[in-house]
Amino acid sequence: MRGKEIAMTSKLHLGQLIRFRANPFHEGDEAAEHVTSGAILVVDGKIGDIGGADALRKRHPEAKVEDHGNGLILPGFVDAHAHYPQTAMIASWGKRLIDWLNTYTFPEESRFSDPSYAQKIAGRYLDLLLAHGTTTVCTYCTIHPASVDAIFEAAAVRGMRVFAGKTCMDRNAPDTLRDNAQSAYDDSKALLDRWHGRGRASYVITPRFSPTSTPEQLAALGTLWAEHPDCLMQTHLSEQTEEIAWVKGLYPEARDYLDTYEEHGLLGAGGLYGHAIHLEPRERDRLREVGAALVHCPTSNTFIGSGLFDMDGLMADGHRIGLATDTGGGSSFSMLRTMAAAYEVAQLRGRALHPAELLWLATEGSARALRQDSIGRLEPGAEADFVVLDLASTPAIAQRSAVAETVWEALFPTIMMGDDRAIRETYVMGKPSKP
Repeated sequence: MRGKEIAMTSKLHLGQLIRFRANPFHEGDEAAEHVTSGAILVVDGKIGDIGGADALRKRHPEAKVEDHGNGLILPGFVDAHAHYPQTAMIASWGKRLIDWLNTYTFPEESRFSDPSYAQKIAGRYLDLLLAHGTTTVCTYCTIHPASVDAIFEAAAVRGMRVFAGKTCMDRNAPDTLRDNAQSAYDDSKALLDRWHGRGRASYVITPRFSPTSTPEQLAALGTLWAEHPDCLMQTHLSEQTEEIAWVKGLYPEARDYLDTYEEHGLLGAGGLYGHAIHLEPRERDRLREVGAALVHCPTSNTFIGSGLFDMDGLMADGHRIGLATDTGGGSSFSMLRTMAAAYEVAQLRGRALHPAELLWLATEGSARALRQDSIGRLEPGAEADFVVLDLASTPAIAQRSAVAETVWEALFPTIMMGDDRAIRETYVMGKPSKP
């Protein structure tokens, strides 16, 4: 026991804290607790204790101290839907979804047949995330198994918790990006066996979306999911009206878009359905019934002109909802900018989301969408992925936050105008990790 005690390392991080006891969409800003002089104790990569700074100093006199002053300590941001292979083509001009895929996305993803290129982009992408305070991401790869290896290998070097999977497509894509039903199953299974549960890696079964998969391929991946129900499954759903019309033409017997997944074993509690803007009543009901997660991608939805996600209505109906950058259809790697876009989208639907709601979406809400309780929270036992936020990172933000009367008034300018300069430090399993 003595040897184990000596091997353990502990550090107290002092600063302001915000922690949640409930979903603020359901209980308002009272669901959040603000501690003006707080502390978290990190022990061997996990949170060991949390509370007031004076109390924790007394309880843990042996711990080293890192004083962040008036910095705001928050859980690391959790990005629940992204495409890391689109890093180099982010902010490409002038297209809607289908033309955007054909013009920009597919040519760039074809480059990932080169493992060295995949490794370069994977490392670049994860460093960009860490610079912006994101400590966990759920990302699509390409059809190339090496693209999956690259992101998991890069994540392991950085100690990050990452969810990823081979993107499967066997039609309506270039020859360089098509597999088939059998190879989609075989490749995905081999990658799942190699990576799922290894360190902080989680494999995600990944049909891109119904237009680029035949019914046979969707069925094969549904079979794989049934064989590995502990895995998540990610895909796209009802992003644009043209896409929905395309799906109806490809699957004329389906009741709706969701039915193309449901009929092939790809609807379940571990399902992540990106966008979900133009849902039919039956789709909303079935997604809620099975406990699936919807992922809101606001910068992408405005950048590509997709539509306005019904945050209030879906939350009121009891859906699980996460937040995501959707890079590179999304126009930023920053979850701060993503929160700002979620606020703007909600304003266009008639309600101003509270800063507590936005912060919860980017942390615990996204973690719940990924069915995780070890991230996205500042609680004892959680993994020590957290950020320290500077609430006066630029002159424009500083002059606004200086007159704030509450922590929410102080935080909101950073949500709306902040970028990587607002991230003083990013910690992954307790280790400083901002590039």
